[in-house]
Amino acid sequence: MSGAALGLEIVFVFFLALFLLHRYGDFKKQHRLVIVGTLLAWYLCFLIVFILPLDVSTTIYNRCKHAAANSSPPENSNITGLYATATPGPSQHPCFKPWSYIPDGIMPIFWRVVYWTSQFLTWILLPFMQSYARSGGFSITGKIKTALIENAIYYGTYLLIFGAFLIYVAVNPHLHLEWNQLQTIGIAAANTWGLFLLVLLLGYGLVEIPRSYWNGAKRGYLLMKTYFKAAKLMTEKADAEENLEDVMEEVRKVNESIKYNHPLRKCVDTILKKCPTEYQEKMGRNMDDYEDFDEKHNTYPSEKSLVKLHKQVIYSVQRHRRTQVQWRILLEQAFYLEDVAKNETSATHQFVHTFQSPEPENKFIQYFYNPTVEWYWECLLRPWFYRILAVVLSVFSVIVVWSECTFFSTTPVLSLFAVFIQLAEKTYNYIYIEIACFLSIFFLSICVYSTVFRIRVFNYYYLASHHQTDAYSLLFSGMLFCRLTPPLCLNFLGLTHMDSSISHQNTQPTAYTSIMGSMKVLSFIADGFYIYYPMLVVILCIATYFSLGTRCLNLLGFQQFMGDNDMTSDLVDEGKELIRREKRKRQRQEEGENRRREWKERYGHSREDSTRNRNVHVDPKESSLSDLSTTRSTSKYTRANNRTERDRIELLQDVEPLDFNAETFTDDPLESKAERYQPGGRYLSMSRTGIFDDV
Repeated sequence: MSGAALGLEIVFVFFLALFLLHRYGDFKKQHRLVIVGTLLAWYLCFLIVFILPLDVSTTIYNRCKHAAANSSPPENSNITGLYATATPGPSQHPCFKPWSYIPDGIMPIFWRVVYWTSQFLTWILLPFMQSYARSGGFSITGKIKTALIENAIYYGTYLLIFGAFLIYVAVNPHLHLEWNQLQTIGIAAANTWGLFLLVLLLGYGLVEIPRSYWNGAKRGYLLMKTYFKAAKLMTEKADAEENLEDVMEEVRKVNESIKYNHPLRKCVDTILKKCPTEYQEKMGRNMDDYEDFDEKHNTYPSEKSLVKLHKQVIYSVQRHRRTQVQWRILLEQAFYLEDVAKNETSATHQFVHTFQSPEPENKFIQYFYNPTVEWYWECLLRPWFYRILAVVLSVFSVIVVWSECTFFSTTPVLSLFAVFIQLAEKTYNYIYIEIACFLSIFFLSICVYSTVFRIRVFNYYYLASHHQTDAYSLLFSGMLFCRLTPPLCLNFLGLTHMDSSISHQNTQPTAYTSIMGSMKVLSFIADGFYIYYPMLVVILCIATYFSLGTRCLNLLGFQQFMGDNDMTSDLVDEGKELIRREKRKRQRQEEGENRRREWKERYGHSREDSTRNRNVHVDPKESSLSDLSTTRSTSKYTRANNRTERDRIELLQDVEPLDFNAETFTDDPLESKAERYQPGGRYLSMSRTGIFDDV
C-alpha cells in the first residue's frame, strides 16, 4: 500500500473538484482557460486538505523510527521496550509502517509543487485572467492590454513593498538575509494575509453552520425565509430585466447606425452574438443592409465605446439569465415546502405533490423512495436528523474555539485536538490518527469554504449554483481558496502541536511545515501574530451568534432576514403573495393542458375520420351545394354571433397582443417585453400563446 493511498486521493479529489465546478460553472458557455484555471485552483486546495492527514501519520512513524534508531534496549534484556530492535510489527513494538505510508522524498517534492503552483495562481495568473475575462475587447491583444492596465496598480503595489524591503536589507549592515530567508519571509507575508481573512470566515462558519441545520428542522422558519428570498429575488429579477432592456436598446441603436460596410461592423456582430436569441432576431428583421454609411453626415460610436458596450452586454445577459434560473429554482423550493406543511397532517402517510416534476424520475429511486418513504423522511425523520446533526456540529465548534484559544500551551496540553492526537500517538494507531486529523481539518475547511460560497459582494462576486456563476466569480473563488488553504493547514498543525514552532519541541517536522522554513526569521509574527490573533475567533463567534453583522447591514439599507423586524414581515408577506400568484398561474396552465388533451382524445379522432370520409365519398358539386344550403339555413341562427366571431378572428390575426392594463402603447419590439413588468408589480394577464388556451 506504499503510495497507493496518495494516488487514490489524488484521483478522488480531482473528480470532487470537477463535480463542484460543474455545479457552479458552465462548461459549454464559459471560456476553457477560465474552467481550467478555476479547476486547478480548487483541485490543489482540496488536495492539500485531503493529503495532510497522510503527512501527519507518516511523520509520526518517522519520529518513532528515528527514536528507535537512536536508542537500544539493555543487553541481556528480554523486555520488549518502546523502541525494540526486533522486526517491525504491531505485535512486537509500535514502530510499524502505517497502511498509507509515503516513502521518503516524495512528500517534500509534492508539497513544493502544490504550494508554489497555488501561489502562482492566486497572485499572478488568476488576477490577470479575471481582468481578461471581464474585458470587453474584441481581440486577444485588446483583452491582454486591458488586463495588464487594470492589474498594473495591483502588481505595482507588491513590487514597491518588496523593493523597499530589499533596499532596507541592503542598507542595514546588521541584516544578512539569504535566499532561503527571503523565501520564508515571502511565505510568512502571504500566510499572514491569509490568516487575517481565515479567522473572519472561520468565526462566521463555526456558528452559522450548526445554526442553519437547527433552523432547517423548523418548517415554518424555512418557508418564511423562502418567501423573504422570493421578494428580494423578484426585485433583483425586475432590475436585471430593466437593465437588459436598456442595454439592448443601446445595441439596437448601434446596430442601426453602423451598416454592413462600416469598419466597426465586425465589432457590432460580435456584440450581437452575445445578445439573447430573441433580440438577435428582432434586430436582424429591422436592419437594412443595403443602405451605405455616410461619414460626413452621421456620427458613429468609437471603438472604445463599443468595448464598453460589449462589457455591459456580457454582464447584463449573465445577470438576467442567472435571476431567471434562480427564480424557477426558488419557486420549486417554495412549492415543495408548502407541500411538506400540508402533508404533515396527512392521515394516510402518503406524500402528495401539488405539481408533478417535469423531468421523469429514475425508476430505481422511485421504487425505493416511494410516497410513503418520502412522507416519513420529510415529515418525521428529517427534522430530528437535522437537530442531531446541529448538536454534533455545535460540539465540534466549541472544541475548535477552545483549541484556538489554548493551542499555544504545551505544558499542560490544553488543545483538545493535540490531546486526541497525542493519545493516539502513544499507541501508534495510525488509522485513528488519520481519521481524527481528517475530520478535524475537514470541519475547519467546511466552516471556511462554505462561507466563501455563501458571501456575496453586491453583484461582483456571487457563486450561484446550477451553472449560473460568471467567470469573474469563479476565478475570484479560486484566488480565495489558494490564499486561505496554506494558513488553514498551518493553523491545524498548530492546534495538534505538530508544528515545532508552536510546540517548541525539537522533533522532526512534517513535510508540509518543512517547505515553509523557519518562521523564527520574523519572531514578531511567529511568536505574536500566529499565537494571539486566532483568539479573536471568540469575538467573531459571539458577534455571529447575536447577528450583529446582519443587523448592521439591515440598518444600512440591505434587507436581511430577521424575525423581529417589520421590514422582514413586509417582505415575507410580499413573497408569499408572489408565490401564491405563481402557483395559480401554473395551476391554470396545467388545467388548460389537461382540457386540451382530453378534448383531443375525445373528439380529435372522430373529427378526423368524419372529415376523411366526407372528402372521399361526397361529390364536389354536391358538397358545394350542400354547404351553400347549410349556410343559408343556419345564417339566421348565427347572424347574432357574426360580430363576436369577426372580433375573435381579427384579434387572432393581430401581431402583438395589447396590454389593456398598460398606461401607454408602443410598437417598438424591443420595448414590448419591458412592459410585461411594471414597477408596481403589475403583469400582463394575457400572453401571445395563452390568450385562447381555455377556448
